[in-house]
Amino acid sequence: MIVASAVVGVLGLAAVVGLIAANAGKDDGGDSASGPAVAPSGAIGEAALTLPVGAADAPSTLTIWEDFRCPVCAQFETAFRDTITELADDGQVRVEYHLATIIDGNLGGTGSLRAANAAACAQDVGKFAPYHDVLFSNQPPEPDDAFAKNSRLIELAGEVEGLDTPGFRSCVEDGDHDSWVKKSDTAFREGGFQGTPTVLLNGESVFPSKGEEQISPENLKKWVAEANKGKKPGTVTPAEGSTTPSAPAEGSDAPSAPDGGASTPAAPSSAAGS
Repeated sequence: MIVASAVVGVLGLAAVVGLIAANAGKDDGGDSASGPAVAPSGAIGEAALTLPVGAADAPSTLTIWEDFRCPVCAQFETAFRDTITELADDGQVRVEYHLATIIDGNLGGTGSLRAANAAACAQDVGKFAPYHDVLFSNQPPEPDDAFAKNSRLIELAGEVEGLDTPGFRSCVEDGDHDSWVKKSDTAFREGGFQGTPTVLLNGESVFPSKGEEQISPENLKKWVAEANKGKKPGTVTPAEGSTTPSAPAEGSDAPSAPDGGASTPAAPSSAAGS
């Protein structure tokens, strides 16, 4: 959902996001999950639909909604991963990830669901962040539903030290968190968001722009610095495995999309598509 180092591709991005937005509420045919929605270890929030990365007491919160099959999300990650990691490591922001399955609904298939379940399985053992990065770095072309194959997701786990274990494989193959993923997607569709990725800084949409300023690594750092002025950086790391509840009823603590949403892509550092 982002562009490359300038305003190139902004219109194309807007068209793409519009397409996603138009279909964001489309049922992927898998909403009726069987069994309770078991949240992964360490998930937080009223409905336990948030996967936190970074200091729990960081002065700012960066909320990111993504779909592992979404090309724009992969482009966003390529462009902003280092910046976001730096901000989180420095205690400036806590990143709160939420998972959606828009592409499954738009194009068919189950790769978004399967990959999100696998990411939740990685969260169970404190490996969400590195596995999340591996998935986006190895994202197949959008029409290719390669992530629907558990064998591929398990193969990619081999790129994260200590993740490919019998427990992880069982979690992936049995779809332990499928129902939880579906609840997360429902929260996205009911939250008024316009497409993926949706990026909010302290509840305000900053993707593809904040006010008249387009997002870029430099601007993101500037916006965080402005928000954190006079505040101490966070130091408290979220306790691993702090909660493993069954996700409560529907609605989540997902922030409601601000006016203008994140639907008009126009940002530097990542390309569009989706």
